[in-house]
Amino acid sequence: MKKLSALLLAGAVSVMAQAAFAADTTVEFWHSFKSTASNGKAIGEIIANFEKANPDIHIDSQFIGNYDDIVAKLQAAIPARRAPDAVIMEVTRYGLFADRGVLDDLTNQLANDPLSADLFGFAREVGVYDGKNYIVPFNSSTPVLYVNTDIFKKAGFAELPPLKTFDDISAAARQITEKLGGDGVMGMTAPGQFSRWGLVMSNDSDLIDSKTGDILIDSPNTIEAYEWMASLVKDKLASADGVTDEKNDKQVFLSGHAGMMMNSTGDYGDVKKGLGDNVVVLPMPCNKVCAVPIGGAGIGILSSADPKVKDAAYKFMSFAASPESNAIWFAATGYMPINKKTMNQPLAAEALAKEQGIDVAIKQLDFARGRPRPPVVTWMRTNEYDVWQAIALGTKDAKSALTDFAARTREEAARLAK
Repeated sequence: MKKLSALLLAGAVSVMAQAAFAADTTVEFWHSFKSTASNGKAIGEIIANFEKANPDIHIDSQFIGNYDDIVAKLQAAIPARRAPDAVIMEVTRYGLFADRGVLDDLTNQLANDPLSADLFGFAREVGVYDGKNYIVPFNSSTPVLYVNTDIFKKAGFAELPPLKTFDDISAAARQITEKLGGDGVMGMTAPGQFSRWGLVMSNDSDLIDSKTGDILIDSPNTIEAYEWMASLVKDKLASADGVTDEKNDKQVFLSGHAGMMMNSTGDYGDVKKGLGDNVVVLPMPCNKVCAVPIGGAGIGILSSADPKVKDAAYKFMSFAASPESNAIWFAATGYMPINKKTMNQPLAAEALAKEQGIDVAIKQLDFARGRPRPPVVTWMRTNEYDVWQAIALGTKDAKSALTDFAARTREEAARLAK
């Protein structure tokens, strides 16, 4: 049996190699979707469908890491002339590369593509920087609140309590920790950066104003939101492990050691796979206002790519945003539909009917906002992790840490503007 499996695997690899060799054009595509995860399997299916329809093009799909990893490795690859042809770019970070001429301006291609009329307004908007299109949307998201109902029952909740404000979340997390803490179960995971941004917005503030570019990191409502988030860790209602390594939060939740998790709707597929009917998806809390950030990414083309490869890359990007491909992606992952015709696809309609909570992020679009994308945002997001850790672990108080961080962000914005 092992010998047969090895032969089958060798045959599959041989077929893939022959297909790549036979293709006239190869597009090196960097992305952030691990092959073993729901999103990795979905992007693999979309690529296979594209290559079947376009046998002259091979997509050399490469998992690079998370969005931060992609930025760091792209910055290293560009001067070494080892950059890919196409790359997944998170919606607040691509402005740095567009500003420096690293990404191709796709305005004309998108304007002449029938796809353009089919994209939702929010999806089209996230690809625009300084009046030009630099990415074609692919995966769009908002943060949502995941709840393990089994843990809530064990903690003594006959039904889910209201989870609409910071106080609601704290009260529920406290009861879970007090009842189940002896078994290693905490109220929730520490919020990751995407969720932290959403919690700041729900407290009627922002980190950087998406319209004016004003730095709001040191505004009173931002400070108040960070103080509340840090209190979850300080009072042992949220695990400190997720503070020092945000990749841990999903595993903590999926392993049954936390009652709540605030994370991207793009984690829906893996969460449902791990917890099944024990998970309920709810909107993010509306503390002072209802507001959530639009996250996710789009695909950009490197200006250094060969013209023929650029054409092939754009063809793939347009295919990936089609209703057929977007339905595969939505049903497998929970990322929001970006194409107006996606929900007419049987696969998407079936997921919407059967998968509880997969529509929560879509409903949040009524109060979702795009975020700023000037070059300073990439710097700010990279440095925010250390600031948050200092606040959450108690080495600095929120007001002084954020006042200093805001000043440094303003200095960096001024430097980049020169």
